[in-house]
Amino acid sequence: MRAFTIGKNDAGQRLDRFLAKTVPLLPASLAQKYVRIKRVKVNGARAQRDLRLSEGDLVECWINDEFFDAPDENNVYLTIASPKVNIVYEDENIVLLDKPSGQLCHAGDGETGVTLIDHLLAYLYQKREWRPREENAFTPALCNRIDRNTSGLVIAAKNAEALRILNDKIKGREIAKRYLCVCLGRPEPPKGRIECILRKDERENKMRVYHHAVPDGRSAVTLYETLLTRDGLSLVEVELLTGRTHQIRASFADMGHPLLGDGKYGVGAANRKYGETAQLLCSYRLRFDFPTDAGILEYLKGREFAVDMPAFRRKYFG
Repeated sequence: MRAFTIGKNDAGQRLDRFLAKTVPLLPASLAQKYVRIKRVKVNGARAQRDLRLSEGDLVECWINDEFFDAPDENNVYLTIASPKVNIVYEDENIVLLDKPSGQLCHAGDGETGVTLIDHLLAYLYQKREWRPREENAFTPALCNRIDRNTSGLVIAAKNAEALRILNDKIKGREIAKRYLCVCLGRPEPPKGRIECILRKDERENKMRVYHHAVPDGRSAVTLYETLLTRDGLSLVEVELLTGRTHQIRASFADMGHPLLGDGKYGVGAANRKYGETAQLLCSYRLRFDFPTDAGILEYLKGREFAVDMPAFRRKYFG
């Protein structure tokens, strides 16, 4: 509990506005709730949020200490009163999330905003499954990430052991990840394997595709199968054997079949024709293929999870 004696400069201020200034991490809706349930009192009594404070009033705040920290990128989760997480599966070790297009997994590369991990931390904090103030508390983390404008499955670990195992399994290619995308034209052959080298062009902030070894290049292997073709567009299922940045988008563009809606690797005229402003790409299915021991995650062996068929399939292919 923290108590504040109202001084001359704060006199005449509404209680809710005093709380917004004094406890900046506390969401306004949560502050209203705390006033209503008497976790915020004035002179030992219940108060209304629009109460005008007087000099000498004692404001008692029965609020968790972390809300009094200075705002920074590590405590954004505290500002989220109603976490938005679409959970496909959850147990004591992991959470599988269906990320919407337009949301960042993490802040970075000059991009800001409330991210998927912020919402997940808020969700677990409000469930009291994660207590960041406890000694040596582990911070839940995402095990994979997808682009802002790519939708679909993201894996999160609730504890350090699960994170270690999942990172090892992803690195060892023991988790099969499949995507659905819409590309321009029809890939030939309709089913195949794309092998190339990807290297980031820092100046243009995009991946360049090579078919020979280059300094700082990384190999990328992609399997694909064309499921449907209609009106110059194809619905393609993709499996990643490597997990490089923009692997699908860059590889398909290099093949001559860029993804519809892709503003970085795609065709502007086609994107405008169909009114798409984000790449039609969804991480829609994953399977835990654990040929080796998975420890506390052994129960996931052989299990498969999927999100609902992306809306772009219904929109363009019925």
